[in-house]
Amino acid sequence: MALINAHDYAGVLTQDGDKLTLTLANADQGKSTILKQTLQAASIKLKMQAAATALKTQATTLQKLAAALKQATRGAAQIPEPQQQKTTDYTLTTHYRYGSADSTYFDTMLPILMGFIVFFFVFLISGIALLRERTTGTLYRLLATPVRRGEIIGGYLLGYGIFAIIQTLLIVGYSLLVFKIQILGSIPAIFLINLLLAFTALALGLLISTFANTEFQMLQFIPIVVIPQIFFTGLIPIDQMLGWLQPIAHVMPLYYGANALTGIIAKGQSLAVLYPDVLALFGFFLLFLGLNLLTMRKYRQV
Repeated sequence: MALINAHDYAGVLTQDGDKLTLTLANADQGKSTILKQTLQAASIKLKMQAAATALKTQATTLQKLAAALKQATRGAAQIPEPQQQKTTDYTLTTHYRYGSADSTYFDTMLPILMGFIVFFFVFLISGIALLRERTTGTLYRLLATPVRRGEIIGGYLLGYGIFAIIQTLLIVGYSLLVFKIQILGSIPAIFLINLLLAFTALALGLLISTFANTEFQMLQFIPIVVIPQIFFTGLIPIDQMLGWLQPIAHVMPLYYGANALTGIIAKGQSLAVLYPDVLALFGFFLLFLGLNLLTMRKYRQV
């Protein structure tokens, strides 16, 4: 357990005589399955090698018996006792750092999908909503008043933020009550991370909508802005990607959200451990909020 915690190993195998103990981190069921299959294949290979060695030993013993039998018929030798080849029968015991033997790959995906769904729908709703304000002329009439840009953006964040909070509660609550996933960490921390993701998506959706002229153009931004982020959430191990792709993960908000949710749900980590991810999400929110204030300037005509 200490080695897994210190080095983030997928598993540790120890041996005490004929007793093997496999300790799996089990935070990623894909890696756990690979380790189990590899150990099973190694066990089969050892048994086959032991069987081949036993056959060779028996063949040698038979040759010696045949030679001793010839000498015994002449009364010159005594037939030796055949030697039994002992094979080691290993017993395997498996322990799990996180989860249990019943954990599946779905348990690994669910925290990631939870954050992605929250991010995706809040981004879509907020972006299209502000776009309709522009296309119908409401935004231009509002900007003609003495209302400040910051107040307009704050109003949109407050208004759609309420819907983002309700949507987040529904998605997280449905995941917890219906799918009944095993949660090792704090439920309030799960809500907090999802709310940070929601408000980050809200600010990003408002920002992207300023570059679209129709709802169809807003939808075209989804494969460019949202969909690529899911590949950097841990569904594909970042350390196994090409070298030039790995730094891209660190500019994706979903990377930090998925990492935090996985840490809380699958590993039982606290926010004190995951504070870099929390600070990164909050930083993205402030960045998108500042860019919104800058882009809003071009729509003020008076």
